[in-house]
Amino acid sequence: MESRAVVGALEAVEASVAALAGVLRGDSDGPDGGDPLRDLADVCLDGLAEASRVEAEMAALKVHLAAEYADAATAMAAPAVSPQERTAQEMAITAEVACVLAVSERTASAFLSEAHTLTRTLPLTLSALQAGTISWQHARIMVDETANLDRVGAAALEAHFLDPDASAPARGCPAGELVPGRFRAKARTWRERHHPVSIETRHARGVADRRVEYVPDRDGMAWLSAYLPAATAAGIWDRTTSAARALQGPDEARTLTQLRADVAATWLLTAGRERTPAGTAKGVAGGGEDGNGMDPTPDGNYADFAPDARRDLLRAEGAQDGLGPLGDVPSPAAQVLITVPVFSLLGLTEEPAMLDGYGPVPPSMARALVADGASSLLRVLIDPRDGAPLEIGRTNYRISQPLRQWLRLRDGKCPFPGCNNHSLDNEADHLLAWAHGGTTGISNLGQPCPKHHRLKHSTAWTPAGASINDPPGWTSPTGRRYPSEQPDWEPPHWPSQILAGAMADNGGSGMRSAA
Repeated sequence: MESRAVVGALEAVEASVAALAGVLRGDSDGPDGGDPLRDLADVCLDGLAEASRVEAEMAALKVHLAAEYADAATAMAAPAVSPQERTAQEMAITAEVACVLAVSERTASAFLSEAHTLTRTLPLTLSALQAGTISWQHARIMVDETANLDRVGAAALEAHFLDPDASAPARGCPAGELVPGRFRAKARTWRERHHPVSIETRHARGVADRRVEYVPDRDGMAWLSAYLPAATAAGIWDRTTSAARALQGPDEARTLTQLRADVAATWLLTAGRERTPAGTAKGVAGGGEDGNGMDPTPDGNYADFAPDARRDLLRAEGAQDGLGPLGDVPSPAAQVLITVPVFSLLGLTEEPAMLDGYGPVPPSMARALVADGASSLLRVLIDPRDGAPLEIGRTNYRISQPLRQWLRLRDGKCPFPGCNNHSLDNEADHLLAWAHGGTTGISNLGQPCPKHHRLKHSTAWTPAGASINDPPGWTSPTGRRYPSEQPDWEPPHWPSQILAGAMADNGGSGMRSAA
């Protein structure tokens, strides 16, 4: 075969297979560790890493072969004289690939489309796949996230994540070291920020498609899902999670996941129904007209009531809702963290805001949240060059709350590689324990989720290496170091009138440096 691309991909596979064989045969020149089990564990992990690289290179080889087969088959066919003939030729090519790979024609069609995009539009992605530095899943995500972008936009997204010499490369660990789900989140964030169509326009189309869907499943189960504006969905999720956590205790056998489902189902099935226990009234909130005169505050918080009255009302509601006694825990209000550029908040720019646990949202949504639902505002100064936080406002003398907020800004989620648990579910934790000389400073703090908090304290996994702007990476029991994902900050957008004024003040030589 004459194709240079195919031959190059094949040579990369052969080299990696040879490296994998060397690892498994123990051809390494490294010293013997003296511990057979440890040596075996290291060989297995090294072999897994090489096997992963081979899989990526094999995927690149399949992409080259599929794209070149499609080109050759098209060239061999007679010129199509009608759209119907062209469609028939494409169907024939798809059917052939489907039979060769033993996959459905739908899967084969998608693969041919991805191969065409990678070979024609995304050269950096295909090169990284062939080098084994990203997986096939990463490559598919890049194809998905560059869809509907023009060539310039697609090239810029590729360069941001895959070209270390780009003008504004992604922060943190390389794209291939992110689990695919986290890479998709970061790629989607970049795409939302740089999409040629305004996020307001795209959001308006999405809002028009909001809906609830019901899909029957096996074993007497079914899926109920809702397509909602991000801020609404985030608020529902946090409120449901908070209520579920309030029900946890030594006598509660249900998991948090099960409790969350039970809470949501109970709220949906009992909303608007008459309450039957004595002392409660009609409606969702209870109490106001016919009962004991007690209604929760607008955010669902009973904290203003006397302790005995609050306890009785909560227990009555908990029993009536079928969730068991709630104890002395008030019904939680939804807490949503959103970071809004000040010029966007003032309506001077259309720069997206960042919703914690989700990503970019339209500035109109952020302004509505701040205007209608914000119980507190936190002033954050950012570096105008790259968007990194510089200072966080403090409204009291206690250090714990400002540090916790800074952690949320710095990390955005649990810092363990690949974990999606966002910041509101996590708690601040000393990296080096206070008893061992650790300090309560931002460089010695992380915010692991409950699962990875237990991992830290019950195994030899160790977080370390945090700084003011960088979350900690993790070191495994085998000594391997895994960097943490980092927020992908960008410089703020300056309103044109401010830029024009600054240029005029400096005689057209550029803006003064900002601090």
